[in-house]
Amino acid sequence: MNQIIAYRIYSIHILLVFLYALTGCAYSTKSVKPAVIELAQEQIQENALMDVGIVPFDSENLSEEDAFDEGTSLEIRKAEGLFIPCHLKNTLQKSKHWGAVRVVPSETVSDLLVKGHIERSDGERLIVKIDVVDATGKTWFKKRYKAKAGESAFSDSTVGEKDAFQNLYNTIANDMADFKKHLTPEQINAIRSVSRMRFAAQLAPDTFEPYLTVDKKGQVQLNRFPADNDPMMTRVAQVHQRDGMYLDTLNELYSGFYNDMWTSYHDWRLNNLTERAAMRKINRDAWLQGIIGVLLIGGAIAMEAGDVDNVSILQGVMVAGGGALIINGINVSKQKEMHAVSIKELSDSFGDTMKPVVMDIEGEQVKLSGSAKEQYAQWQNLLRRIYLEETGYSSTEEFQPESAPDFESAPEGEAAEPAKTMEQQGNETSPAAHDGQDK
Repeated sequence: MNQIIAYRIYSIHILLVFLYALTGCAYSTKSVKPAVIELAQEQIQENALMDVGIVPFDSENLSEEDAFDEGTSLEIRKAEGLFIPCHLKNTLQKSKHWGAVRVVPSETVSDLLVKGHIERSDGERLIVKIDVVDATGKTWFKKRYKAKAGESAFSDSTVGEKDAFQNLYNTIANDMADFKKHLTPEQINAIRSVSRMRFAAQLAPDTFEPYLTVDKKGQVQLNRFPADNDPMMTRVAQVHQRDGMYLDTLNELYSGFYNDMWTSYHDWRLNNLTERAAMRKINRDAWLQGIIGVLLIGGAIAMEAGDVDNVSILQGVMVAGGGALIINGINVSKQKEMHAVSIKELSDSFGDTMKPVVMDIEGEQVKLSGSAKEQYAQWQNLLRRIYLEETGYSSTEEFQPESAPDFESAPEGEAAEPAKTMEQQGNETSPAAHDGQDK
C-alpha cells in the first residue's frame, strides 16, 4: 500500500513538473483591438534608455498546399520576415520609450532582444508570436498576437508610417513599454551593465567571462564590474560604437528594401484579401447553384415518372434551367481557380537579396559579402581582431557566436540587481549574486 501511495505521489509530482514546463514555454494569445501607441510622457535620460534589437522573423516551412491555401508563397513569407521587423522598429522608435532600435541579422547582444515567428499572414489575418528577452536572460513576455483587417484598413495606410495591421504593432509596442514601466532604475541599469559585459566577453572571453555568472534560473548576473575609467572597457566602448555604426548601415539597407517593398506588398495583401473574400462567395454560390440545379432536374424526372399531363414544356425548362445553373457553378469554380493563380503570380514577385557592404575602418575599405547574417559574422570577427590588436593581445581564433557563454532566455523571473564596480567591492573576490524582485 505504501508503495502504491508513493508511486502516485511521484506520478503527481512528475505531472506538475511537466505542466509547469508547458506553462513556462506557452504563449498567451491576444486578439488585437484598436490601439493607439502610448508615447513616453517625458524625455527619458540617456543613461536609462535601453537599446532594442529585433531579429528577422522566422516561420514554418510552408508546404505547397498550405501556401496555396493562404494565397502566399515561400518568397513572400521570407520577405515578410524582414518587412514586419522593420515596421515594428519604426513603431517602437515613434513611442520614444527606447534608445537605439535596430533590426539585427541574428540573435546578438542587446539590452533587449525581440524575436518573432509568423504563424499566418494572408492580407486578411496576421498572427505572430513574439518573445521579448533582456540581456540578463529574463523573458519579459511570450505572446501570440492575432489581428484581422478589412479593405478600409488598407485604404487608411500610409507608407512607412501606418500599416493595415498597425493596431498589432501598436499593441506590441505598448506591451513592451508597460513591462518596462514596472522596472526600477536599478534593474534597468543592471540590464544595461550585463549587456555591456556580454559584448566585452565576446571580444575577450578569457578576460571578461569571469565577470559573469549564470544562476540556476538561467539568468545572467555580474560578479563585479570594472571601474568606469578602466582602459580595457574604454576600448570595448569604442568597438561597441563601431558595431553600432555597422548596424546603422545595415538598417539603411533594410529600410531601403522595406520602402521599396511597401507598395507591392500593400497591393498584394489587399488583392489577396479581396480574392479570398471572392473565393468564399464563389464557393457558396457554386454549392448553392449546384444544389438547386440538381433539385430542378430531379423534379423534372419525377414529373415524367408520375405521368403528369402536359408537362413536356415545363420539363424542358426545368432541365435547361437546372443544367445552366450547374454549368454556371462550374464556371464560377473555374473563376476561383483563376483567382488562386493570380494570387500565386503576385506571390512569386517577392524576394530579398543582400548586396555587399563596404565599411571604412580607419581609412581602410573593408568589403563584407554574403547574407546579412554572414556579413555580420565577418564584421564581428573584424571587430574582435581590431580589439586584440589595440590591446596587444594575439589570437588566431575567430569569433563564433556559439562559443560565447550560453545565455539562453529563461522563463519569466527576477531581473538582476546592479553589479558593483571593483572599487565599490574593495577586497570582495566572489560576491554573492543578488536576487531581484518579482514583478
